[in-house]
Amino acid sequence: MQQAIIGFHLDDEQDWVAELACGHAQHVRHNPPWQNRPWVMTAAGRQEKLGMMLQCKKCALQK
Repeated sequence: MQQAIIGFHLDDEQDWVAELACGHAQHVRHNPPWQNRPWVMTAAGRQEKLGMMLQCKKCALQK
């Protein structure tokens, strides 16, 4: 199920986590070559992604 990003926070290991409209959260790490998300490294990049839709794995499991 697609959910909008409504915010971001750092977890205990200093990795970025997207806060989703459904109340769930999902890591959005920049960890090349496995995950290429350089936008998460800057405040401007994260701000630009607010409202972007992500597949919420937890919502999909609840169906």
